[in-house]
Amino acid sequence: MSLYSSLLSSEQFQCSICLDIFTNPSSTPCGHSFCVTCINQYWDGAKVCQCPLCKKTFQKRPDLQINRTLREITEQFRSMSGGGTGGGTTAREKNRVKGRECAMPNALLDELTKKLPRPHGSVTVATEEQGGKPIPGASLVTAFVASSVPDQSPIYEVIDSSPQAPAGSTEPFGRRRFTVSGAASSHNLPVCDIHRRGIMIFCRTDGECICPNCVTETHFDHDTVTLEAAWIEKQAQLKESEQQTQNLIQERLMKIEEIRTARSNLELGVDRATADSVCVFSAMTAAIERAQADLIQAMEANRRAAENQADAIIKQLELEVQELRQRESTLKQLYASDDHIDGIKNFATVSTPPPSTDWSGVSITSDLGISAIYRSLASEVEKFQEQLRGIAETGFTASSLETSLARAQPRVKKVQEYAVDITLDCNTAHPRLILSDDMKSVRCGDRHQLLPDNAERFDRVTCVLGREAISSGRHYWEVQVGGKTDWDLGVAKQSINRKGKIEVTPSNGYWFLSLRDKNKYACRTEPSTDVHLNLQPNKIGILVDFEGGQVSFYNVEAKLHIYTFNDTFTECVLPFFSPCTNRSGKNDGPLVITPVDASK
Repeated sequence: MSLYSSLLSSEQFQCSICLDIFTNPSSTPCGHSFCVTCINQYWDGAKVCQCPLCKKTFQKRPDLQINRTLREITEQFRSMSGGGTGGGTTAREKNRVKGRECAMPNALLDELTKKLPRPHGSVTVATEEQGGKPIPGASLVTAFVASSVPDQSPIYEVIDSSPQAPAGSTEPFGRRRFTVSGAASSHNLPVCDIHRRGIMIFCRTDGECICPNCVTETHFDHDTVTLEAAWIEKQAQLKESEQQTQNLIQERLMKIEEIRTARSNLELGVDRATADSVCVFSAMTAAIERAQADLIQAMEANRRAAENQADAIIKQLELEVQELRQRESTLKQLYASDDHIDGIKNFATVSTPPPSTDWSGVSITSDLGISAIYRSLASEVEKFQEQLRGIAETGFTASSLETSLARAQPRVKKVQEYAVDITLDCNTAHPRLILSDDMKSVRCGDRHQLLPDNAERFDRVTCVLGREAISSGRHYWEVQVGGKTDWDLGVAKQSINRKGKIEVTPSNGYWFLSLRDKNKYACRTEPSTDVHLNLQPNKIGILVDFEGGQVSFYNVEAKLHIYTFNDTFTECVLPFFSPCTNRSGKNDGPLVITPVDASK
């Protein structure tokens, strides 16, 4: 009795309603215990069922069942304490204090657990010591010793080694032994920081690994499974992610082969086009043969640009294949892991597919960029024929014809060889435009500046002209446009209207290329001509052939011809620049006139 009384007191077995030792104790969903008759009478006639202690409200009256384990403990306590409460009137008076929390299953188990010694590994407690007398209350202690064993899920084994009890007997006869054992690998099982019990359950609702006590306290109405079952589910998802990764790798390998085939076909097309162009130009005069060099040069530039594009696409695809293979390896390693917790923790990061590029619409352009050159050549041939007819009517000699053709068709050079130094004219800049000190860059500010409203200045369109007028020859310059979403570049007549709304068309003296919404290119013809570019240019080259009536645009880095205007200039033209509005900071980058590197 001394061992038992040192562990338990009568207050732990008292009902807070009747203030007596439990009779058929029952536990509410909130964890408090009362006599089943007391709590039912307390709730009878009540509109809302509440716990008498914590005042927790239950939407539906709980279907209470007798707590058999607590009843057995209470009966053993009652029998060993002589059938009384052990505390007399004093104990009853103590329990009348408002808010007094009486014994409950969880609290009782926790208190017993703290008082009991904490053995390690498997524990066996018998109701009788070997060779000694029975220990009073030993079966009670044994019933809860499993709760004091940390880091493992206890398994209870009841062994009845006594003969059968006599017929009609209500008391147990002989000895009973309770054995508590844990898993063989329990020393490797992580422990809950709150309850110091082994973590062996996964809560699907909160995505957490928890112990059994966590289930009853904070996850009692959640969807929970064992860690092993949860890991089997995650492994199935990992296997599916691995298959998806393998499919992505296969798609990219097929795209690489497709790009390589397209590049080979493109090279064959360039060779055929070059051979056809040689046959066409072989019948023309020496003046027209110079155009052949331009055509071959343009096709070669397009071929190099297409090769660069193909190499860049292949490089990107190979890089994605490498990354996907690394992801595949990581998925395999995680799938093969025996560490359930580490696997679940890393599952969300590893199983989420990385952002990938949709390559289905990517291909190598088959446009050789020769249409504009042929149109230009047709125009030159018409001029040549007119000159021939004129010479035939006026009686020009062969030498004069040769001289005339030389003036009409100057020797073709690389466009960079016609580079000129262009600067901005601050007297023409719109008040919102901000020019650099060296007059080489322009961007749009947030507000108007206080500037004189002279006749040369644009007052509505955010643009600026170059200071250098073009009245003869060929002139070339380059402008950095990378990072902008909108801009306009080209040339304009010196006599254009600069006030109010402007119609930007060749008939009104404007020839320029535009970008809108970051990827919509167009030439301001009548009507506007959309330009489709597979490679977005960072630098635009502009070539003006005054006598030829041409304004051409190039992708400098890709060495690609973009578009050529064909017209007749009747007066001086000026370089035209418009960074467009800054669109609340999305288009606040500048247009920069950069030096031309003719060595490239």
